[in-house]
Amino acid sequence: MAMEQETNTHLLPPLPERMRPRNLDEYVGQKHLIGEGCVLRNMIDSGNLTSFILWGPPGVGKTSLSRIIATTLGRDFYTISAVSSGVKEVRDVIAKAKGQGFFAPKAAPILFIDEIHRFSKSQQDALLGAAEDGTIVLVGATTENPSFEVISPLLSRCQVFVLKSLEADDLNNLLNRALKEDEALSHRDIEARETEALFRYSGGDARKLLNILEIVVGATPSGKVVIDNASVTGCLQENIAMYDKKGEMHYDVISAFIKSVRGSDPNAAVYYLARMLNAGEDPLFIARRLCILAAEDVGLANPNALLLAQSCFQIVHTIGMPEARLPLSETTIYLASSPKSNSAYMAINEALAEVSKDSTPSVPLYLRNAPTKLMEELGYSDGYKYAHDYPGHFTDLEFMPAELKGRVFYDPQPNRSEDALKARLESYWPKHYKK
Repeated sequence: MAMEQETNTHLLPPLPERMRPRNLDEYVGQKHLIGEGCVLRNMIDSGNLTSFILWGPPGVGKTSLSRIIATTLGRDFYTISAVSSGVKEVRDVIAKAKGQGFFAPKAAPILFIDEIHRFSKSQQDALLGAAEDGTIVLVGATTENPSFEVISPLLSRCQVFVLKSLEADDLNNLLNRALKEDEALSHRDIEARETEALFRYSGGDARKLLNILEIVVGATPSGKVVIDNASVTGCLQENIAMYDKKGEMHYDVISAFIKSVRGSDPNAAVYYLARMLNAGEDPLFIARRLCILAAEDVGLANPNALLLAQSCFQIVHTIGMPEARLPLSETTIYLASSPKSNSAYMAINEALAEVSKDSTPSVPLYLRNAPTKLMEELGYSDGYKYAHDYPGHFTDLEFMPAELKGRVFYDPQPNRSEDALKARLESYWPKHYKK
């Protein structure tokens, strides 16, 4: 251990900023992208840089990796936050990039846009030309699925690289490096005796890990610091608003929100909704969770729930905060107060488990299409019964492959909506649904 030495940490930047990696050797995690021979590493080593989007959870190194790439390749680096910037800032950067290469050809600068998913369609449109003609290399960072949040023309011009939450080995490497190399912590007598709680609360987020570490060390201004599960838990209970940049234990609160809706408690659900909104949570993240809840947990017990959740997502996307709190509250209360069924969730899981098996049963010939004469001669579509030609628009035809005849994936659960479905299915398929 290094000798104890007084350091005024109040004059220093926060620990995550002090520990920001300066090169690939210091960068922690994402070996599937930057390991030797991997796709992004090959791009860096060749210098043949094209626009790309980094998609991953918070605190996994999206910004740091972008800066390292710019430094390694000697590229100019411009950064914009989609939260506070707009088309004007984008155009200013593009104009600078064009001006720099006017007199002497120069490698295209990197324009890094943090939280690019927050840009509107028109704001994203402003990037197309410069990304297309190579004026800039666009690097976007997002915590949301680019397929839903980035417009198709821009997405087609970018590769998408998926970053993963840091694993225990990554977090341990980062912890050891901070204790040994940080200008403040390296002078303290610090023993990392237990790391389970530290890593668990970090949730694979390097920024959280370093914030928690700084809080725990700061709780003991002098003398030896022992990091164990009790000290970490105790410090976080006293500094709950400090260790998370949003002032909330993000994953704990969203988990409580989901379980409150699933458990039919609208009061608890609205309370956790308020905590998330108060902490600055992205309302679209909450709206997406409500869509999933409507399908997974309310399901066929109240099919209208999914329609309301879909409408909620569209409304939240259109109006934004603070007004978005109203449809979020309405939908949360409606889902929590609705009858519950996970029958659709269970049915698709069982069906996926079946189709993932090695054997793939053949589709019966009479269910196959017969667009050619040869297919007709081979028996395709022969014996198919058109349901609308029969009383009640139903005919007792076996639709499963022969090997799965009689297999039931959908099991109606007892509620008013599915009771009606079950009665209809019992009349159609008594051998499957009458017990």
